[in-house]
Parts: sequence; structure tokens; C-alpha cells
Amino acid sequence: MKTSVAPRLFALLLCVVTIAELAPAQSRRERSAGTPGDFSYYLLVLSYAPDFCAEPGGNKDPRECGSGRRLGFIVHGLWPQGDTWRGPEDCGGSPVSQAIIQATLNYIPIPGLIQHEWTTHGTCSGLSAADFFAALRKARDSINVPADLNQPPQQLQLSPAQVESKFAAANPNFPPAAFRTSCYRDGELQEVRVCLNKDLSPRACGSSAGECRAPSVTIQPVR
Repeated sequence: MKTSVAPRLFALLLCVVTIAELAPAQSRRERSAGTPGDFSYYLLVLSYAPDFCAEPGGNKDPRECGSGRRLGFIVHGLWPQGDTWRGPEDCGGSPVSQAIIQATLNYIPIPGLIQHEWTTHGTCSGLSAADFFAALRKARDSINVPADLNQPPQQLQLSPAQVESKFAAANPNFPPAAFRTSCYRDGELQEVRVCLNKDLSPRACGSSAGECRAPSVTIQPVR
């Protein structure tokens, strides 16, 4: 009695396909775990609090979104970034100390976000927690927010290019391509992202910095 080779061949092909599919997935998981210091540049991420707080849903901490806080741009994080990929994350490390949190609250007003940024991004910088947050504060201090975007008393409607041009004009020592905007799906301004070398000197952004594709963004007044 002859046995057909078709079922055996199909099983063999299925096994090969399965292995091929699993290998890239495993590679992605290993890469997402991150290697400290394995990145090209930093992305200083400045979140625009009024638009974040106006978005529906999510946890809106009163230290950022409470009425009367009058917060405009706050630091979301300092992210190690690859030129063409989003950079390493979750490289492992202990929680930051209360002393570091206290020194950073004027930049990131929520302690939980400070801890999150260290765990997710800071641990991949190759720096100690103290040095990483010192770098974060230094990076933010090097940026001038345009006067008309700092604490706007009324709603503004600008194109992403206009927002970036205003930041470039307020920071003439930076190349214009050092600034990128990101936005929510409803067109609210989410962040302005600033690209910096590892020594925190200005540089043009890589493709991994992203870009808002909306024709215009809404910038809510501070509250």
C-alpha cells in the first residue's frame, strides 16, 4: 500500500513557516527589552498639558490637569531613539529615589510619570538615575518655548509646520529640523519633540521622531 507524500510535505512546510514566523517575533521581543546605551540620539518630549487634559478618557491627574494649575508644556520624557527605529525600552533598573523625584517635579509634575519614564526610557540611556534626570532637566532648560505658545489665553489654530517654525525661531541655535510635532486623532496638539545628540547638543531629527500629518492642530488655552 502506497502512502501519499502530500500530507507529510504539507506538515513539513507548516513547520518551516511556523519557525520563520516565530523567529522575527522573538527578535522583536528581545529588541524591545533594550540594551542600555544602544541608541543614536535623544528625543526630548514636551507634552502640551491643556490638550492632553481636554482629551476624553484616561487618568487625568489634578497635578497636571487641575483647574488653576495653568500648565502649558511639561516634560513627558527624554527618550533614547534610533535614527530609523523608536529606540530601546525597559532596560531594567531600580525605582528612582525621592530626592530625584523632588528635583524633577518642576519638569514632570506627576511622581508616577517620573518613575515610568525612568523604567521605560531612562534605564536605556546607560546613565545612572541621577545623571539621567540631570540630563533631562538640562535638556529642558536649553529650550525656549515661544512666547505666544507658552501660556496662551485663548485657543490657537496652527499648522504643524507653523508650530515647528515658532520653536525654531525661539531657539536659533537649533537647526529647524530639530523640532517635530505630534497630534491626537482629533487634531489637538499632543507634543513638541526636540532632537538632541547624546551630549545634548542640537541636531536634526531622524524619521523615528514622527510627525503630525494633520493640516492644522488646535492649541487649547491654559486653565
